[in-house]
Amino acid sequence: MTNGRKQYGAAFKAKAALAAIGGHETVPELATRLGVHPNQVYTWKKALLEGAARLFEKGTRAAGKDAEREKEQLYQQIGRLTVERDFLSRKSGL
Repeated sequence: MTNGRKQYGAAFKAKAALAAIGGHETVPELATRLGVHPNQVYTWKKALLEGAARLFEKGTRAAGKDAEREKEQLYQQIGRLTVERDFLSRKSGL
């Protein structure tokens, strides 16, 4: 049996939060139109307002992800080179 909970995508949440901030209709009216509970719209609105400042930060997240990916690749390369070095030193008799 499947779970009856709906899951909404990021685009839907963003549109709902922006509409709530816009103020053209009340949050309960918006929630009724979208088919969600008003508390959920308030939650998305709050998340948008709290996270909006991060949009204008200087790429710290993207740079962090790239650095993390590069770090992982370097660790893999170090591991391969260590195994290769150990193998060659055993074969050469040193």
